[in-house]
Amino acid sequence: MKNKERMCFGIIIGTRAYFNSELAKDVRKQLLKTLADEGYDYVILPEDATPTGSSSIETREDGLKCAELFRQNRDRIDGIIVSLPNFGFEIGIINAISVADLNVPVLVQACDDENDKVDLMGHKTKRIEWGRAWFG
Repeated sequence: MKNKERMCFGIIIGTRAYFNSELAKDVRKQLLKTLADEGYDYVILPEDATPTGSSSIETREDGLKCAELFRQNRDRIDGIIVSLPNFGFEIGIINAISVADLNVPVLVQACDDENDKVDLMGHKTKRIEWGRAWFG
């Protein structure tokens, strides 16, 4: 453990611009509260660093911003948590992890849809169909 007092995680919230950004904001809030309540420290982009206001990684450039922040905190970060409230922008997330080059464990956490809250007539239907196609 790099940080002798408290374990520290680099946090990546993944999303895509055409999904509801409130999901990413909610996951960010819940995850950071849980980590703080459990006594962990974290490094995450400021909320206003990306277009959604949730610090979520949506573009290659967002990933590079995150990588730079992680490199600046290299001595603190013991692992990376990637949270995906919906399908994230994989290239930006990969950039964040690979360019940061921290050589730490990575945990990927995905969120489950609540079918009764999904708009079955709109674009979110594809999200469910893709999830079933990819994950059974």
